[in-house]
Amino acid sequence: MIHAHEPFAVTNIGELVTNDPTFGDGLLGVLSNAAVIIDHGLITWVGSSSDVDRTIPRVDMQGRAMLPGFVDSHAHLVFAGDRAGEFAARMQGQPYTAGGIASTVEATRAATTDHLRMNLARRMQEMRACGVTTVETKSGYGLTIADEVRLLELSGEVSQETTFLGAHVVPAGITVDDYVEQVCGPMLAACAPLARWIDVFCETGAFDVDQSAQVLQAGAEAGLGLRVHANQLRHGPGVQLAVSMGAASADHCTHLDDRDIQALAASSTVATLLPAAEFSTRSAYPDARRLWQAGATVALATDCNPGTSFTTSMPLVIALAVREMHFTVEQAVWSATAGGAAALRRTDVGRVTPGARADLISLNAPSYQHLAYRPGVPLIDQVFIAGVA
Repeated sequence: MIHAHEPFAVTNIGELVTNDPTFGDGLLGVLSNAAVIIDHGLITWVGSSSDVDRTIPRVDMQGRAMLPGFVDSHAHLVFAGDRAGEFAARMQGQPYTAGGIASTVEATRAATTDHLRMNLARRMQEMRACGVTTVETKSGYGLTIADEVRLLELSGEVSQETTFLGAHVVPAGITVDDYVEQVCGPMLAACAPLARWIDVFCETGAFDVDQSAQVLQAGAEAGLGLRVHANQLRHGPGVQLAVSMGAASADHCTHLDDRDIQALAASSTVATLLPAAEFSTRSAYPDARRLWQAGATVALATDCNPGTSFTTSMPLVIALAVREMHFTVEQAVWSATAGGAAALRRTDVGRVTPGARADLISLNAPSYQHLAYRPGVPLIDQVFIAGVA
């Protein structure tokens, strides 16, 4: 019997992804026949299975691969209703315009808190089964002070990575300028204590660059970190705004020019790509090779939401990134773990090294490459969060 309060070893790991090249081979720091020792929820040692003290309790992986738990740095998990009809229409050729967000706002406002909590718990359970151990989740489907507060309170029950997205779209019955004043004023004042981050949808039909900058500046002054929905539907100023304001992440990055790529590469802003959104909207995929070649930091995330990416599967995201965005498998796995951690400015997750939180997943496979090699197959075997399976 393994007890969480005593050290134990996870041994006989066929292939361990550490995300630290000093421990093993390549970008992922892959170590064969590996073991880790976990004590009080933290990794305290990484090395060869043959070097583990035989007296320490152990969990035998029997040659399965292990890697850090996935870090999903962009998700919208608290909402009611679905938009399956909208998806079906897109598959028949109707373009995505972001207009369907209003229907989710209507359903979410009408839902009871217990119903929203039940939906959130189900999605979190799905994410855990898919290997996600850290997830960021946003508000943005309330768009009133009371509803945005409610969504952030629910988000805080499942994650410390909560994001205030009052500037998602402009609700009916108010001008964009008046709504921006509300977002930057009383709504932010009510929501900032419940959030770590602030986000804005910088896009034609949502918020222009000046309005987006106003929202981000107000959030920064309230002590929140910055994130930006940038360059999703067409080329625009979102990436440049994110970089210029020191945002942790510019998300989507579907339409980039050379100047955007150079700006990302020269900054600490992570380019977070969301291939399931391109899949669901029949949009062109960005070519990640350009970002990698320029030296930008890249993350992958699910963008789980009811309109454009209703998936909780990071393995699917990895497979799409490899097949459609020209990631190598190694790059995709790094981006779904260490890249996501960088997008959240976290150093305690996304890696398997001494001092990191013991968030690990094992695969019913001998290698991390199977995550792209066997798309759609439920390969996640065990999920450890802070050392607890």
